[in-house]
Amino acid sequence: MKEQLDSIKNQAEKELSTASSLQELESIRLKYLGKKGELTSVLRGMGALSAEERPIIGQIANHVRSFIEERLEETESTLDRKEKELKLGQEVIDITMPGTSRGFGKRHPLTQVIDEIKEVFLGMGYQIAEGPEIELDYFNFEAMNIPKNHPSRDVQDTFYINDNVVLRTHTSPVQARVMKTQQPPIRIICPGRVYRSDEVDATHSPVFHQIEALVVDKGVTMGDLVGTLKVFAKVLFGEGTNIRLRPHHFPFTEPSAEVDVSCWGCGGSGCRICKGEGWVEILGAGMVNPKVLRECGIDPSVYSGFAFGLGVERVAMARFNIDDMRLFTENDVRFLKQF
Repeated sequence: MKEQLDSIKNQAEKELSTASSLQELESIRLKYLGKKGELTSVLRGMGALSAEERPIIGQIANHVRSFIEERLEETESTLDRKEKELKLGQEVIDITMPGTSRGFGKRHPLTQVIDEIKEVFLGMGYQIAEGPEIELDYFNFEAMNIPKNHPSRDVQDTFYINDNVVLRTHTSPVQARVMKTQQPPIRIICPGRVYRSDEVDATHSPVFHQIEALVVDKGVTMGDLVGTLKVFAKVLFGEGTNIRLRPHHFPFTEPSAEVDVSCWGCGGSGCRICKGEGWVEILGAGMVNPKVLRECGIDPSVYSGFAFGLGVERVAMARFNIDDMRLFTENDVRFLKQF
């Protein structure tokens, strides 16, 4: 057995001295030290040795194993260094060549407008509130004073999951959820996607974005609403912008109004943007209907409030002089690069 061990040591040393790759080195390791290797096979026969021979042969076997392991490490280090040197010699980089520039993305025009509107209202002390896009019929309609079979549901025809679950048609459900969980004073804006069963064309889409605002506190008046809208319009469309309120009807506000801003293209004299009228409609607004306050657990004899909402796409089209809403979602890089 001693002769076998000496032979294994000499043969391993010879093969390691001629190894030319890390793959070949791994084969040598398995050949001698693996579970079915030659050294392992010899050691399995130690059970047949006498008690006097066993420690002597064990010491020799350990010496052979240590010798092979050390030579394996030395050879591996040498081969690894040679392979790196060869790779560095082949992969030459010309540092004088110009670099390849990478294009940087930009915020989508809709995101830009949403962020601008957020900044306006955050600066006035509002908080941002969010809610689910898949909404209960109760919060989307009934809490907003739109009971089942009410005719105003026709203009907000939506996508129904079942009789009680819908894709929200406006962000007003967020207002209801906040009023039911938070006592006044409340001052929030609710940005997000909304859904309506509209045909896709230049000015309509089944998916679009809204931002609604809600203020509820003691002594809130229509004058507070008008003042807020004036500040908002001037920041968003320019210092010289005026607003105009026209009577309207919304089930969740009373009184209600459509709000126009003086045309940013002509200043009110009439042009293609405003179709010669001098004004452009941008949002709906009004005082929160007492029925809505009562439904949400707020006493309308103590508190009052105002709310308004606008379509982000319409504002973005106005800001950037875009005449087709579909451009926002077609992802044409030539279009998006302009912003």
